[in-house]
Amino acid sequence: MRTYRQLFRAPGFAPLFLTCCLQNAATTIAGLALATGVWSRTGSPLLTALSMFGPSLAQLAGATLLLSAADRLPPRAALTGVAAATALLTAVLAAPGLPVAALFPVLLAMGLVGSVGGGVRNGLLNDLLPDGAYLLGRSTLNIAVGVMQIAGFAAGGALVTVLSPAGTLLTAAGLHLAGAAVARLGLARRAPRDPGRPSVAATWQVNSRLWAIPGVRPVYLALWLPNGLIVGCEALFVPFAPAGAGLLLAGSALGMLAGDVLAGRFLPPRWRRRLAPLLRLLLAVPYLPFVLHPPLPVAVGLATVAAVGYCSTLLLQERLVELTPAEHRGQALGLHTSGMLTMQAVCAALAGSLAELTSPAAAITLLAAASVAVTLLLAGPLREPQPTWTRGRSSGDASLFRRISRTTGAVSPRPKSR
Repeated sequence: MRTYRQLFRAPGFAPLFLTCCLQNAATTIAGLALATGVWSRTGSPLLTALSMFGPSLAQLAGATLLLSAADRLPPRAALTGVAAATALLTAVLAAPGLPVAALFPVLLAMGLVGSVGGGVRNGLLNDLLPDGAYLLGRSTLNIAVGVMQIAGFAAGGALVTVLSPAGTLLTAAGLHLAGAAVARLGLARRAPRDPGRPSVAATWQVNSRLWAIPGVRPVYLALWLPNGLIVGCEALFVPFAPAGAGLLLAGSALGMLAGDVLAGRFLPPRWRRRLAPLLRLLLAVPYLPFVLHPPLPVAVGLATVAAVGYCSTLLLQERLVELTPAEHRGQALGLHTSGMLTMQAVCAALAGSLAELTSPAAAITLLAAASVAVTLLLAGPLREPQPTWTRGRSSGDASLFRRISRTTGAVSPRPKSR
């Protein structure tokens, strides 16, 4: 499967794609409306930022408590329930007179629900597509995320002006409900990948087992750290160039979309592993000259080129799918998503702190240098040969996975520290 036409002919992909589009548009619109409302009520940059990043920070809690549900619930029911629950929580945020302090428990609940939804979507995507097609499917969903964010910010800005923040939040809740309806009516019923019951203990145990698989740790670290540090760079676009931040963000979005198309549609398998380390370096190296305060057109060009490197995460996700057993791929991919979003939020806060101590330009360069250093340190571990037992997709993967878990002692109820 190498073309978008073939991809959308795959049974179940089109409704999954539409569900993701509706939910991403709703999340973008709701985030802008909430931040606008919090800023107008408090005038606090910190509370405004936390209102936008709160759900991302809560992803870490979801990854350690609830993520086993990604493989142990029927995908259609799980996606429908996640979208419906998010719609309800978004509507609660629009309640008249809701104190600002009460917003954050709701945002925490949204993050917990979202951590399960990410694992369910990615696991179902892998189930729907034939072997070798995951990267094309994931890149297509990434393209949809970028387009929906651009459209969502534009629509959200207009809706906030016309309807007020509360009315915009209710509109976002309606989009989440529409996503729930598409998932329920468009997706076929499928059995869970893992027959066990979802629980906190099961989440901890599977996370520990995933962390113990040879080759998985450096993949997770490479997915979380370089990406998060560069998102920290982008979080400083406004203080770096207040009048040109929109151009910088647009350039970054354009580069990311180009990278997704490149990796998903045009890179043949034999080139993916060869180019992956270079793409991870490309993600950071163009930001190193920012300490010299380049002119805005040069800075936009550098940000655009750097964002092409985001497609390196697609190549790492493909490798993660190869390394993990089928019945736990939803949780494995959900752990990636939760860790990535958490690190993005943490690095955005780190970027702000560094900019306070130095300058936005210096902080961008420092974060980019850190990303380069992490990429170089992980280059050796990521070159380690893939374990032979993961090269096939036979039914013996699961039993061997359990044997490896026992022999490595990776059955403790808590995942090892990153």
